[in-house]
Amino acid sequence: MPDIASEARPAVAGELDWVGMGEIEVPVSLPGTDGAVSGPARVTAFVNLTRPEVRGIHMSRLYLHVDKLLSSEPVSPCTVRRVLKEFLDSHADLSDRAMLKLRFEHMVRRPALESDNSGWRSYPIEITGIMERNQFSLELGVEVVYSSTCPCSAALARQLIQERFRQDFDGADSLDPAKVLAWLGSEQGICATPHSQRSTAEVRAKLVPSFQSFPIVEMIDRLEGALKTPVQTAVKRVDEQAFARLNGQNLMFCEDAARRLQAALNEDDRIADFWLRATHYESLHPHNAVAVASKGVPGGYGPDGAIGR
Repeated sequence: MPDIASEARPAVAGELDWVGMGEIEVPVSLPGTDGAVSGPARVTAFVNLTRPEVRGIHMSRLYLHVDKLLSSEPVSPCTVRRVLKEFLDSHADLSDRAMLKLRFEHMVRRPALESDNSGWRSYPIEITGIMERNQFSLELGVEVVYSSTCPCSAALARQLIQERFRQDFDGADSLDPAKVLAWLGSEQGICATPHSQRSTAEVRAKLVPSFQSFPIVEMIDRLEGALKTPVQTAVKRVDEQAFARLNGQNLMFCEDAARRLQAALNEDDRIADFWLRATHYESLHPHNAVAVASKGVPGGYGPDGAIGR
């Protein structure tokens, strides 16, 4: 059969940075504490095209390599590296750079704050591997959702409560502790509350090359541990009260959240570089509050999350 991609010459010659396939549908599995955890993924498979006179690459080879390796074994850094090597081996006369990107949702069972209940949380994950001139680099992207309570609105709410207390108890010769306690538990007394919002932390981390497996759950735990207020699954009243306490003890602007994440990632020796963005989906107004930070490695991630060249 004719092979137009190999036989025909391009109308306009030129090298191409990336050529390949996006949104390949494939199941992937990851090692878990109770065995492998499987789920659907979307895969991007790319190589570059270094020969300007060649019309195209062998796209079907990329698909077959992805299908063979990712469908047959749990995903690991070694798996990603092996797929990239096969991309390049099958395009030895055309390419010297390859990329593999996997996007999927990773399910983790999370305990309630106080009760004996638990529930599932789904975390968006993105794994990107690049092989260029026999140099292998690996990036892990994670997104976590948390609650953020505004420190400014908390202070304004406290001021209104103080003013209401003065109005309700002004002129009293003495304060009856029982009446004050009842007042503190009433809507009349606590007449204002700070605003909170669901927020997201997006992280891209360049991993050191010695990993045997991807530290997905460890990364999630580190990020949520730094923020203190991750969203919950199964919630009884005792859990909701504990969550309210956590929010009250961890008031934060987006700048505070970004610095907490930055400090936590700086402490992880497994991470060579990182970029992060904290987004607070404000309940006060229709726009978002955003803070971005990185590790600050020369030639590393820039403000837009791209690796410097």
